[in-house]
This record gives sequence, structure tokens and C-alpha cells, in this order.
Amino acid sequence: MIEVRSTGLRKVPQVTVLFWVVKLLTTALGESASDFMVNTVDPYLAVGASFLVFVIALGIQLRSRRYIPWVYWLAVTMVAVFGTMAADVIHVVLGIPYLVSTVAFAAALAVIFLVWRRVEGTLSIHSITGGRRELFYWAAVLATFALGTAAGDLLAYTAHLGFLDAGLVFAVLFAIPGLAYRFAGLNATLAFWTSYVVTRPLGASFADWSGKEPAAGGIGWGDGPVAAVLAVFIVVGVAAMHRQQKTAGQPLETASVSR
Repeated sequence: MIEVRSTGLRKVPQVTVLFWVVKLLTTALGESASDFMVNTVDPYLAVGASFLVFVIALGIQLRSRRYIPWVYWLAVTMVAVFGTMAADVIHVVLGIPYLVSTVAFAAALAVIFLVWRRVEGTLSIHSITGGRRELFYWAAVLATFALGTAAGDLLAYTAHLGFLDAGLVFAVLFAIPGLAYRFAGLNATLAFWTSYVVTRPLGASFADWSGKEPAAGGIGWGDGPVAAVLAVFIVVGVAAMHRQQKTAGQPLETASVSR
């Protein structure tokens, strides 16, 4: 059993433009990599292997004493990869309609936020220093991914918008909270989590549009090549984050918590 204690050191990255770029890249990678693996190797093997790597990555993140870019983003990426596979099982294998799963995951996320707020007094990611707060944080991350997956499929398939049109809708929905925060005084925490939910269907929609064949509504680049290119972009983005943090005079060993 993994023991998680509060370290007093920041365990999550600062929210910057680069943060959002890399987050969107991980959601897109999760969609492309998942589809590529389940269609290339045995689906049960792909799901099992992804689950194992997901558990290991999240375990390393929880046991770390501070925010380490490579560790944190590996965990986020594996949430995207394994989460996509798990979401597909819910619909394809269990036959649960997208509308039902969207409502159910929205309710689950609301419960997580309610309990988190009541127990910790804040939902701000700037207060994530390990311990119970980090467990709530990752529970919320998983729930936002599940909700975003269901909502994305709801628009693309059930509402028949297709990948590109659904992606454009989600691009607008992603931008609205940030604009409302900047110009209308929307609460920063509410703006963050609202946009965070939308990153999953936004990234996945454009990943499907890029990778799927024209007959399926894409442009036919292939899931494998798209996943490979996205992985390279993520590595470059995380490396840039690592360099920014060091350049800003915040050594990784002594990163302070922004409150």
C-alpha cells in the first residue's frame, strides 16, 4: 500500500500557457495511442499493460516529495491512455449510452469536489502539497477525464457532429472559462476545473480527426503516426517546463507553494 504524506512542497505544476498546451497534447495522445494499441495487439493485453504502467506512474507521483515534471506528466499521460481504454470498455463492452455515462460521471465529479471542499476547505491546485489533498486532486483528474471522454463521444457520435465539428465546439467551450476569468472576474478555481474537463474531448476530437480514415470522418494520417508525433511534442513541452522552472530560480528540490 502506498503511503502518501504531505510534504509542504508543491506537487503540481504552475498553470501557464505551456501547462495547457501539454495537457491538451496528453489527451490527444491518450486517444491515438489507445486506439492504435487495441487495434494492433490483443486488446486485453493492451488494457492490462496500460493499467500496470498507469498504476506504476501514479504510484511514483504519489511517493515523490515534490513536483517533478517528468514524473507528473507521465502520470497524466497514463491517465489519458488507460482512461481512454477504460471509457471504451464502458460503452463498447457494457453498452452504456454516452448520455448516461456523461450524467453519471458529472455527478461523480460533483461529489468529489463537494467532499474535497468540505474536508480540505479549498479546491485550489496551488494547495496540492501531497497527502490527502493530492489524493483528492488525482480523484478529480480521473473523474474529469471520464466526464470529458463521455461528453466528447456524446457530441461526436450521438449528436453526429463528427470529430472536427465537435473539436471546434470544445475549443470554444475551453476558451470561455479563461476569458470569463480574465475579463469578467470568474473564480479562478472554477475557471480552471471547467477548462480542465474540456481538455479531454478537445484533444481527443482533433486526435481522431487527424488519425482516422476519411470514411470515418478523419484525414487519414493514422493513429500510430499521430501518437508518435504527439509523444515527441509532449517530451519537448515537458523539457521546456523543466527548464523554465530552473531558469525562474525555483530549484525542483525547494519549489515553493503558491497560495
